[in-house]
Amino acid sequence: MKVERKILVVDDDTMNRKLFRFLLQEEGYEVLEAEDGAAGSRLAREVLPHLVLMDIQMPLMDGLAAMKVLQADEATRSIPVIAITSYAMKGDRERLLKSGFVDYISKPIDKDAFMRSVKTTLERYHG
Repeated sequence: MKVERKILVVDDDTMNRKLFRFLLQEEGYEVLEAEDGAAGSRLAREVLPHLVLMDIQMPLMDGLAAMKVLQADEATRSIPVIAITSYAMKGDRERLLKSGFVDYISKPIDKDAFMRSVKTTLERYHG
C-alpha cells in the first residue's frame, strides 16, 4: 500500500499550480497549494508536507525569502524544497542549491523530469 505523501506547491501562476496538481494527483499525492511565499511558508508550518515545490519569482514574498523562513523554523527546516523557476541563467542552479533547495527544475517543465525529481526527492528524504 502506497503511503500518502503531502506535497505543497507554491506558485503565483494559477495554470502552473493546476498543471502541477494534475501531475502529482495522477501519481496519488495529496496536493496543497499557496500562491506566494508568505502563504506557502505559513501553510508549510501548519501541515508539515513531505515536500515543497517552490517557484522563485513571486509577488509579496519570493521563493528565496520563503526558503529562508522555512530554514529558520525548526518545524520546517528538514522539509525538502525543490526550486521550480524560469530562471535559466548560468549559475542559477548552483546558487539555488547553495541557498538550501534540494533540486532545481526549470520552466517550462518536462513532465517526466519533474516527476522523476519529485519521486527521487521523496525517496531520499522519506524512504
